[in-house]
Amino acid sequence: MRFYRTILKQLTVNITDGEHASVIDDPNGGYFLLSNKNIINGFIKHDDSDRKISKLTFDKISKRTKLQKNDVVLSTVGTIGKAAIIRDERIQFDFQRSVGIIKCDLSKLRHEYLYYYFNQKFVQKRLINVSKGAVQKCLFINDLENFLIDYPDDTNYQLNITKILITLDSKIELNNRINAELEAMAKTLYDYWFVQFDFPDANGKPYKSSGGKMVWNEELKREVPEGWEVKKINSIIEVKDGTHDSPKPQREGYALITSKNLKVSGLDFENANLISKEDYSSIIKRSNVETGDILFSMIGNIGTIYKVEEKKINFAIKNVALYKTSKKEEFKNYVYMFLKSIDMDRYMKNVISGSIQKFIGLNSIRDTPILSNEVLIKKYNKLTFSLFEKLEIIKIENQKLTELRDWLLPMLMNGQVKVN
Repeated sequence: MRFYRTILKQLTVNITDGEHASVIDDPNGGYFLLSNKNIINGFIKHDDSDRKISKLTFDKISKRTKLQKNDVVLSTVGTIGKAAIIRDERIQFDFQRSVGIIKCDLSKLRHEYLYYYFNQKFVQKRLINVSKGAVQKCLFINDLENFLIDYPDDTNYQLNITKILITLDSKIELNNRINAELEAMAKTLYDYWFVQFDFPDANGKPYKSSGGKMVWNEELKREVPEGWEVKKINSIIEVKDGTHDSPKPQREGYALITSKNLKVSGLDFENANLISKEDYSSIIKRSNVETGDILFSMIGNIGTIYKVEEKKINFAIKNVALYKTSKKEEFKNYVYMFLKSIDMDRYMKNVISGSIQKFIGLNSIRDTPILSNEVLIKKYNKLTFSLFEKLEIIKIENQKLTELRDWLLPMLMNGQVKVN
């Protein structure tokens, strides 16, 4: 199969971006004005917290963008190169100028192929290199139009390439949905027992609903079951943080995971700095991350949580709190759900500091008040053990599937691996 190279403009019907003008919000509008932050893992994700606009405003914007199903969208401001395909039949959203909108000429270029082409790491670096701006990078439409694309001229072959990648991504997405359901089940039980306090009493009946005695707790600012303790979390689980130093980045070495590398989807090793073996050894003397620990971002996007299930740990941490739940396995899942609970959310609102760069200090994290009833916590761990075990197996499977997809992607795209 022969591959060609040409500018993107030659393979498309239209390339534009979202709305540039100021837009009036409509809290009761049935349409949304989205930005590049709504491009998440190849999908457009939005909810009622996003900007709402009226139908009149939506019609005006869409008249210019002509956004349709199968268009490829690309983040063009700030974080450059996040791509997604518009999958909706009936579109009730459009974009601000931080998103480029590409309509492929399907006789030359499949939208699925372009989406995966943009997802290659070296292509994303090329997109960043042609972007302009010292403070905030911006990929201008003219530069996107003239961006060089490598492609096979047979659109059926393009489609066959992407079918392999779509199969892998579909399995990853299915696993993500399964894990979301498993965690939701564990959260439901957590809320029922430790928020609503309807855990089974001595007679097997829901405690609070059956008239169990409640007392006011000043630290949590709510009633809790009589006899329950409220402790500082550091008295239950040892809490540390990562290095305070800034080791010199290296070309090779160990990843240094900071708060910005801690994502809801996992650890971002691709954009993490590498440090020397000497710096790595020095950091882990202070804060050695082990299988079963929990990481918690302390700066920027505060409160992003990651439970470490990897068997081989080859990274160090900075600006990240470390809950040593590996040393107290029976508390691991309880602490994990607590960190995602309404009690933790309320506490953080009172202790987060900083006007420009938000942060939470280690002492505040260590002093977090947490309900303690060891008998019930251990019972919760026993009941949810199989849920979390399955969740962790699926997470590891997804990591392997992602590695396989990322390994195959560039070889499929450059013809190194042929598709029969």
